[in-house]
Amino acid sequence: MFSKSKINDPAPSKDADASGASTSSASAPAATAQPRPSEFKASAPKPKPPASVLSADLHVTGNMKTTGDINVEGTVEGDIRAHLLTIGESATIKGEVVADDVVINGRIVGRVRGLKVRLTSTARVEGDIIHKTIAIESGAHFEGSVQRQDDPLNPGSKSSPVPKGNPASS
Repeated sequence: MFSKSKINDPAPSKDADASGASTSSASAPAATAQPRPSEFKASAPKPKPPASVLSADLHVTGNMKTTGDINVEGTVEGDIRAHLLTIGESATIKGEVVADDVVINGRIVGRVRGLKVRLTSTARVEGDIIHKTIAIESGAHFEGSVQRQDDPLNPGSKSSPVPKGNPASS
């Protein structure tokens, strides 16, 4: 009627090890290893936090760096590094902008580096744009140079030639 559980069995004897070493040793670690992965279930990914918003009445002097998103409506004098950077129509940035995605609706005076750069019809950019992909809408004002790079986020990639050392001067 009742069957004996293997959980409460004492350690197997040497006779059992010799005759069923492959079955008992293989099943014992498997029995203990199976519950462990279920103990450490991967939790659901954290929801993405909302973008940080710099309102139109805000004036920031200094550099900003985040792994998240920034929506600028005010004025920034300094460099900005973000994942997604949206420059509002009323925004002005004086400094370098580096982001995976850059959407420019306002004004930037300085270099723009991004994997995806988009200048909307209200954009005003005075400076160089280094990008992997770019979109410029009709009506956007742009004064500077445009350069495509595979890795525009890395300042040393492809844009500057590698200096060759002169063995005589070393």
